[in-house]
Amino acid sequence: MSEFLEMEAVEGVRMSWNVWPRTKVDASKCVVPLATVVSPIRSLPELPVLPYPPLRCKSCSCVLNPHCRVDYAARIWVCPFCFQRTHFPIHYEGISETNVPAELFPQYSVIEYSLPSNAAPPPVFLFVLDTCIIEEELGYVKSAMRQAIGLLPEHALVGFVTYGTQVHVHELGFPDLFKTYVFRGSKEISKEQILDQLGLSGQRSGFAKGGGGGVQNGLTAGVINRFLLSASDCEYTLNSLLDELQRDQWPVPPSNRAMRCTGVALSVAAGLLGACLPGTGARILALVGGPCTEGPGTIVSKDLSEPARSHKDLDKDAAPHFHKAVKFYENLAKQLVSQGHVLDVFASALDQVGVAEMKVAVERTGGLVVLAESFGHPVFKDSFKRIFEDGEQSLGLSFNGTLEVNCSKDVKIQGIIGPCTSLEKKGPSCADVVIGQGNTSQWKICGLDKSTCLTVFFDVAPSERSNPAPQAIHQQLYLQFLTTYQHPGGQMRLRVITVARRWQENSANTEELARGFDQETAAVVMARLTSLKMEMEEEFDATRWLDRSLIRLCSRFGDYRKDDPSSFTLNPSFAIFPQFMFNLRRSQFVQVFNNSPDETAYFRMLLNRENVTNSVVMIQPSLISYSFNSPPSPALLDVASISADHILLLDAYFSIVVFHGMTIAQWRNMGYQNQPEHEAFAQLLQAPQDDARLIIKERFPVPRLVICDQHGSQARFLLVKLNPSATYNSSHDVASGMDVIFTDDVSLQVFFEHLQRLAVQS
Repeated sequence: MSEFLEMEAVEGVRMSWNVWPRTKVDASKCVVPLATVVSPIRSLPELPVLPYPPLRCKSCSCVLNPHCRVDYAARIWVCPFCFQRTHFPIHYEGISETNVPAELFPQYSVIEYSLPSNAAPPPVFLFVLDTCIIEEELGYVKSAMRQAIGLLPEHALVGFVTYGTQVHVHELGFPDLFKTYVFRGSKEISKEQILDQLGLSGQRSGFAKGGGGGVQNGLTAGVINRFLLSASDCEYTLNSLLDELQRDQWPVPPSNRAMRCTGVALSVAAGLLGACLPGTGARILALVGGPCTEGPGTIVSKDLSEPARSHKDLDKDAAPHFHKAVKFYENLAKQLVSQGHVLDVFASALDQVGVAEMKVAVERTGGLVVLAESFGHPVFKDSFKRIFEDGEQSLGLSFNGTLEVNCSKDVKIQGIIGPCTSLEKKGPSCADVVIGQGNTSQWKICGLDKSTCLTVFFDVAPSERSNPAPQAIHQQLYLQFLTTYQHPGGQMRLRVITVARRWQENSANTEELARGFDQETAAVVMARLTSLKMEMEEEFDATRWLDRSLIRLCSRFGDYRKDDPSSFTLNPSFAIFPQFMFNLRRSQFVQVFNNSPDETAYFRMLLNRENVTNSVVMIQPSLISYSFNSPPSPALLDVASISADHILLLDAYFSIVVFHGMTIAQWRNMGYQNQPEHEAFAQLLQAPQDDARLIIKERFPVPRLVICDQHGSQARFLLVKLNPSATYNSSHDVASGMDVIFTDDVSLQVFFEHLQRLAVQS
């Protein structure tokens, strides 16, 4: 596992299989898809940035890289993807074996180019604030916004839209007189109507410069600055607006929900940005405090007697508003992608707000999503603050990304799961079978950051070349990921990641494949594929599909005598994969019972965009044990790890749990930690909390911190993640005083026994 982590640290890439089978049939026998998890702009140490444009192959457009063969005497390079010979241009005339350009250095498989471009316009942040919330919540969100405005770069452009029963677009360009444009929230408004009402449709001129010095679709800087003003110029105006801002004044009967037109508000925001700054880096930050009940995007009626849709309603097609709302957000996503703009959603409410319906717009624009109980909760407050922070804590927000994938002739691209949209550039490298965003070799990523991660699925196809490549080259396959994006500093960059992997030499030798199997990446790929299938395929039985896949994998790569379960052993390369699958079956990605559709959508969006290490923690949480007798050490994710004199720290990604054993809790309640002679106990209590804060500091969105005691009501946050090796059915364990979990789930041991029995029958 460490070798794959080392490769990721250098390349920003991990693969489920690092040795690939030669044929389509052999690839299907691998069970786990051939997939690459790539972080397009991950922070890498000593990443060179070249101040000139890249050199491309004239046949396949691949970029010069260390895997190219070079004839220094003839000044020719051979592309490893299509084997086309290309002459170096005149400015490379000085190259030789002792004077090699940076892009040919063996250690620079990842390289970045600074592309020539016009002066980039400043980043744009358009705040869209829900005012149908109680006074206390409005106070919290105002405070968060004031803090955000203070953290924004001075040159960043800011806009402000509020909504309740109606939408209010606030003009910031005239601080002496507050001016607001009001839109009805009960019906869909076209882009042309939005421009007419804002007075923008008649303001176009042939050529005009915007705030960043570039052409802004014919709108003058003066017109744009009515609604979008630099943070330094509008800070006073915005703070004054926030001071005077009140809850939505529309009267609501006690039996009704508030009339909230979230869909129209986002349409107006998208229309405003599309008119003022198309094609530039802009984010709509939607601060949503409840469900949309008015106009397009409605998820539930105003009548409180109608509950918000549940998973059972969606399965039975008994959610009357769902499909219409999803269709609305799909159209909004298309508009935002065409404009190059991002939708971020910060949902803070005890009720559902429609994240499940908004998912398509957030994911296809590469937006961020945070789900919290309140605008006063640290999950919202700290996450919202992180977006605007600079320095080490910066998310590295970038804009207007395009990902292009090149691959060897025998490799086909099936598609991508992750925050992107297909650009529908179909070519010979596209596979017939599509997974996620497919039928293309290029994708648009309107918003991306240092942690953005995409899963690219591949297939193997037989080569149709009549003149095969030399054997030395043909033993390897190559993949190249080209990401063009607007760097946080403003300039356009192109990052080129070129990776080489080996083909399997002997199709009968499974040991060769096994050595290249990355268990963690494979678990993440299976989790993302399962989540996609659950959303796209009707009546898809995820647990059954995962079980069958695991049995097939173990039958292929296990060592056993037929029909003898006791003889079954797994290659070390697969040793913990069954455990990952056991935890995936029980995870919030597969078991949606007890979660709302909003929560499930939230979990899956983060699973699809985070790196492998973080995604593994979502599937199989980590557990650390603290005690007097030994330093902090990893513990089994099992109920047997609970002990009266231990403290446990559970990292389940979305929540961090500090769990005190019964004895520890009693000593703490008696105040022993405050006595000088028990300083060691005070340090023991503090250690897991310090470690928890370190995890929270580095993570986005900020996880929920739960501090609980054994047998306390919040102990369920830990128990639900543990292997139920002791349950109410096992009387021996109950009698021995061991903690038990009240569940009908099988334990890992029983699961593995069943797996052994079924694997040896195949």
